[in-house]
Amino acid sequence: MFFTEGFLGTKAPFYLDLATIYFAILPFLLAFSIYFAKQKMYEKHLVSQAIILGATLFIIVIFEIGVRITGGFEEYSKASNISYDFMIVFLIIHILIAIAAVGGWLFLFISAYKDYVNHNFNGKKHKKIGKAIFIALTVSSIMGIFIYLFLFVF
Repeated sequence: MFFTEGFLGTKAPFYLDLATIYFAILPFLLAFSIYFAKQKMYEKHLVSQAIILGATLFIIVIFEIGVRITGGFEEYSKASNISYDFMIVFLIIHILIAIAAVGGWLFLFISAYKDYVNHNFNGKKHKKIGKAIFIALTVSSIMGIFIYLFLFVF
């Protein structure tokens, strides 16, 4: 199912359409979760972060398996009108930001949970790191959408 024809009307497979749509809405999901924290609904913030993080990791696993099975960037870039050199640099920057963002998010989630359970939570530090991770995840999501567009639309 994940590796069959997609649903967005391009030549992209289903898993890429799914990942693209998910990452297009991810910043809004995160903003909604952050709203809970701003309203001091910390348990809802924790639960929503756990769900969003779990869903994100699931989509990343599906994406990574799909890339390996279908030939990935090298194969898809053959049909693109965008310069391969430009796309490879853009892709490398995207990957670096994405790894840092998701790694930071995992670290923040786990450390914040441990600190909360141990009554050692530092809200100012969490908020500062959380803002940086939100920005990095948003930039990574936007870049991922552009990679999809470069490969299958432009």
